[in-house]
Amino acid sequence: MSTHERRVAGKRLKRIDGIGKVTGKHVYASDFALPGMLFGKILRSSEAHARIVRLDLTKALALPGVRTILTAKDIPQILFGTAIKDRPVFASDVVRFRGEAIAAVAATSLEIAEAAVRAIEIAYEPLPAVFDMEDALKPGAPQVHAGWSDYQALPVFDREGNISGRSSIAVGDLEAGFAACHRVYEHRFTTQHVHPGYTEPRTAIASWDGNGDVSVWCNTQLPFDMKNMLAEVLDLPASKVRVVVPGIGGGFGGKLRVGVEHFAAWLARKSKRPVKVTTTSEEELTDAYPRQPTVITLKTGVSKDGLLIAREGKVLLDCGAYANSGPGTAALALQMLAGPYRTPHFSYESVAVYTNKGSTGSFRAPAGPMGNFAVESQIDLIADDLGIDPLEFRLRNVYREGDAGPAGDTVTSVSIEESLRRAADAIGWKDRKPGPGRGKGLACSWWLTTGGSSGVYVKINPDGTVTLVSGAVEIGTGAMTGAAQILAEELGVDLSDINATDVDTHLSPYDYGAQGSRTAFSVGNACIAAAKDLRRQIGELVAPLWNVAPESVRLEGKGVVSGNNRLSLAEVAGLSQRTGGGLISHGTFIHPMPTFDPTRVKNHPSPAWTSHSFHTHAVDLSVDEVTGEVTINRYVVAQDVGFAINPTYIEGQIEGGVAQGIGQALSEEIVYDGGRVLNANLTDYKMPTMMDMPRVECILIEKPSVNGPYGAKGVGEPPCIQPPAAIANAIAAATGVRIQALPITAEKIALARLKDGD
Repeated sequence: MSTHERRVAGKRLKRIDGIGKVTGKHVYASDFALPGMLFGKILRSSEAHARIVRLDLTKALALPGVRTILTAKDIPQILFGTAIKDRPVFASDVVRFRGEAIAAVAATSLEIAEAAVRAIEIAYEPLPAVFDMEDALKPGAPQVHAGWSDYQALPVFDREGNISGRSSIAVGDLEAGFAACHRVYEHRFTTQHVHPGYTEPRTAIASWDGNGDVSVWCNTQLPFDMKNMLAEVLDLPASKVRVVVPGIGGGFGGKLRVGVEHFAAWLARKSKRPVKVTTTSEEELTDAYPRQPTVITLKTGVSKDGLLIAREGKVLLDCGAYANSGPGTAALALQMLAGPYRTPHFSYESVAVYTNKGSTGSFRAPAGPMGNFAVESQIDLIADDLGIDPLEFRLRNVYREGDAGPAGDTVTSVSIEESLRRAADAIGWKDRKPGPGRGKGLACSWWLTTGGSSGVYVKINPDGTVTLVSGAVEIGTGAMTGAAQILAEELGVDLSDINATDVDTHLSPYDYGAQGSRTAFSVGNACIAAAKDLRRQIGELVAPLWNVAPESVRLEGKGVVSGNNRLSLAEVAGLSQRTGGGLISHGTFIHPMPTFDPTRVKNHPSPAWTSHSFHTHAVDLSVDEVTGEVTINRYVVAQDVGFAINPTYIEGQIEGGVAQGIGQALSEEIVYDGGRVLNANLTDYKMPTMMDMPRVECILIEKPSVNGPYGAKGVGEPPCIQPPAAIANAIAAATGVRIQALPITAEKIALARLKDGD
């Protein structure tokens, strides 16, 4: 089917979940309630690293309305985790960060539960703590996990002491490469803790039935992973755990892992009543899964004419007290250090580090903004030193079709030059420094479309409508609308004819989860497979009636057609129900893994990237000469989307990603003083508002991928990768000041200017 023939895919159509959300009728997990429900609250540690020497529940249990209080003594001592099983449900003898769960209360009201938490008496014996990554790696540093070697862990990661994972990618002869260089540059960059900033807090409601099965209604991005994790911490077979996602008010990776679901489930089990647990803003900023801080050092050698010859890079990534996705995210940073650039000799190493701070996680494009900030900032530094225009410098070094990626995998569907040129043209790059205090910057990068399998059930109903059952949750991106558009296109119906159900792990087919820019890509491909099977079924059903070949039967205009023969889809569905049980199909898709060179990689869980996308951001901004305040005048994004399934929602993803990136670039940071978060509220944690946002100009590039539906690529994560680097480069152009630590606040700019004597 050629692009110009498409009726549904590629069109700016309304979201299938839009009406319920704009009218307030859509039920989110935080709206969900059950009769007789209790309310849960968590007692959290006030110490960063300490031994619990006394825990007295007497006063709390005596409060009217308190039904259950749980501590580590009341449940099996099971450790859970993503890469490493290192985290308990409740701290038993030692707390490892300020905010760690020690006990949980279930009461008849939220106020009583909060009072009970305050009434619990606890005493600690302080232990040595470590808060800085580089300090944690020094000989004799306090050990966050003294028993680290006893933990179950994925064997791919190299671990030791405070190192939860170490990975590397290398090729060529680094020493010879640097020796051949015209100049060699060394720089250090740092990035900060950043919260995902989802609108809806993490919420879970749990209830047990008479058969000992538990149902959990929650706002997880990974229902099937959550099901398995809960089975593990509840010491149950997975078949006895049901996870339902009514609705989810944003995730951005922050709701990938267990948050409060296990607390709700254990409290419900012990109290024999449904229990709801919801986080507060303070809990979100002290014990959630924010983006990891990093320290990145880069040593890069170039030729006289600006060709990259050799690069050495190291990433230190702060996991916090528990590994979670830290080792995997640190490994992903290695591809970001490579960037979309040809470099004959390189060696990149990542080290994920334990500290006595809150556990971190897989925030949108994990490792993307951190690595890109370092690489793209240094590219500008090198270009300016060599007297080469930064755009031209990039164009001399970017990937070309068929080049080898960092792991030796073949890079295809390359559009990086087009994205660079179009973004630069749109921002007026030739006038890079329009006047005093004003400058333009750009940054480019690449990203992947995450793999993992997706399954769908598709049923054509007797009224001609279509039911889509998927295990993928809609987290606000419009990705499920995109998948539904693909299904509607394949079946010859309107988007309004598609009804997508909520996710229920007892009823929905498996999906790897709403993560990694994969939902529309993978679920869309599964829909194509299911539609193909339905077309086969329909052809075999009506061909004998019309005395035609089954392959001549096609679906179009809500009908089934062959030559002059036509039946409505509703008529055919009714016929199938009367004669054969109905038109139902199952479609699946899993992204094939590219071939790569294993000699280049070591201890890396995702060495080869799939369905590469390329993108460039360009910004025009002004910096107040006195205060250092930044005003963004224009912002342009040129993003390769492969095929724009629904341009409106792709543009929405780009605009939202830019907003998050601007926050990381200029204002957002979870600020620690030792182990204490100083700004655990939404007044002092400064996310951008509408007043801070420029209009984002979107240029959609369609360089088809080999494996995506109609050539589509993942689009959700890339938009938040480049803003910090693009903004840093524009600030440097405007002021002559180079800030190498995020966020780039007005105070940092003003102080740097004073230091430079401006």
